Amino acid sequence: MTPIGLGHADTTLSLDAIQQIARQAADQLGLDEGPQKRVLVIIPDATRSCPLPAVTRALHQAIAPKAAGLDFLIALGTHPAMDDVAIDTLLGVEPGQRETVFPGTNVFNHEWQNPDALTTLATFSRDEIAEYLDDENERFAREIDVTINSRIFDYDVVMICGPVFPHEVVGFSGGAKYFFPGICGEELLNFFHWLGALTTIPKMIGIKDTPVRALLHAAARTVAEKVQTCALCMVTQGKHALHGLYFGSVEDAWSAAADLASETHIVYKDKPFSAVLSCAPEMYDELWVGAKCMYKLECVVADGGELIIYAPHIHDIAVAHQAVIEQVGYHCLPYFTEQWDRFKDFPWGILAHSTHVRGIGTFDPATGIEQPRVRVTLATGIPEETCKKINMGYRDPASINPDDWANQEDEGKLLVPHAGEMLYRLNPNIAPEWQQCSP
Repeated sequence: MTPIGLGHADTTLSLDAIQQIARQAADQLGLDEGPQKRVLVIIPDATRSCPLPAVTRALHQAIAPKAAGLDFLIALGTHPAMDDVAIDTLLGVEPGQRETVFPGTNVFNHEWQNPDALTTLATFSRDEIAEYLDDENERFAREIDVTINSRIFDYDVVMICGPVFPHEVVGFSGGAKYFFPGICGEELLNFFHWLGALTTIPKMIGIKDTPVRALLHAAARTVAEKVQTCALCMVTQGKHALHGLYFGSVEDAWSAAADLASETHIVYKDKPFSAVLSCAPEMYDELWVGAKCMYKLECVVADGGELIIYAPHIHDIAVAHQAVIEQVGYHCLPYFTEQWDRFKDFPWGILAHSTHVRGIGTFDPATGIEQPRVRVTLATGIPEETCKKINMGYRDPASINPDDWANQEDEGKLLVPHAGEMLYRLNPNIAPEWQQCSP
């Protein structure tokens, strides 16, 4: 498969360019060779912004006339399933018009909690998993089954289609991440999120080659042994501006997109800030995803500073995980690793989420004193008593006017109006040791 695509940090692609790349991609699928093929395209849910309506229409126009079938599967990971209204919105379709816009095409939700919807592809031994861990963390190695949505085996070609951003667990999102956790089961998902937590966000996010990415590529190769796979990866600004679009093998297309995203999606600052107001967009409808407002900004908060997640529209911690999170709370990494016998039987993915949100910190098992590096405050619709229960700060969102935070950087205050996708880092020459990493 020959990699193709276009991309530039300072310009965006036209609709004609999108359609041309879609046609070139379709030409490489071998749809005109032998029996007609069925094609499944894995797409993101509403927590990722990209020009999905334009790209899926271009794919449908290029593939559907030549294929025996073309369907879409939503890579939910552990997010809630999308109803028909939400799916129509995702695809930019008027209610009741999906069959007109995408004739003959079905759209499926991933069923991550349904064992009957999953197939085991392979099993990674404890020794194989240990290769992705440093000596200090080798104790976390375990045998892991690689499971995936069984639906993919009803198709001849499986294409990943989604954006690539700096990501807290993997380094950069997209590519093989649409298989794992996009359409996989919980076991591998929980482990690699914990692997990312052990590395810590500041040393992971926005880094292309990471242990987690290597693990995901190894798992993705087990998919490619069973079905033809490929990827169409985007680099976007918001829902409409498309800076890059790359097609090829899963690894090649993702690699090209990650290189461009490192130019378009990382903002470097010359100093840390004592206070950051990180405003969550409406597409983040629970803290599980709204916490990206912390992930993408932790590196520019000064020691002892405060990061406020401002999201009056968020009322839930996580629909699928709320009970466990309320039981565990939010804590820095050593709080868990120094008390592992107490926490080892909780889902490791939830523990990873917890420590990612709480950020860097210390814990003294002798005294039980936990000292996070920064204060994380929720100015959301989550009640104050719940915030206290989960070990998070609380502010009444009505007491905050984001406009008052504008143009205050000289006073040590940073306003980020649409947080969650752009990564903020300190310039490497001033970054402290805890966030220094080798790209």
